[in-house]
Amino acid sequence: MVAPDRLPLGRGVHLDPAEVTWRFSTAGGPGGQHVNTSNTRAEASFAVRSSSLPAWAQSVLVERLGEVVTVAAGDTRSQSRNRELALGRLVARLASALDVRAPRRPTKPTLASKRRRLDAKRKRAQTKSDRRWRGDGAE
Repeated sequence: MVAPDRLPLGRGVHLDPAEVTWRFSTAGGPGGQHVNTSNTRAEASFAVRSSSLPAWAQSVLVERLGEVVTVAAGDTRSQSRNRELALGRLVARLASALDVRAPRRPTKPTLASKRRRLDAKRKRAQTKSDRRWRGDGAE
């Protein structure tokens, strides 16, 4: 049973939001006095090794993303909304790193695809041939 406050990353792996470290700063860009005085930009950091993730998930994340994964959000004027955005981005990055894709099995091109390719080559060659200038006076 997973606690309701844990965020799913896939394949039975969940992130505890209490393990995320937060930093706040002023957001850049336009916005006048509000942007200069309010710490609305949220930066979320997650230390992979010191987490409650399974060992296999930790090794995959360290190999693909490094020891510490950091994301930031300063899209809105609200610190709470930027926290939500940053947490969503962190979960998405961790989940995509844990996604295991099946190895590609090379296949042979079908007979129809070979015919289409050769027909296209013949047509293109004929088009180029029709453009050529012939020195025999026939144009």
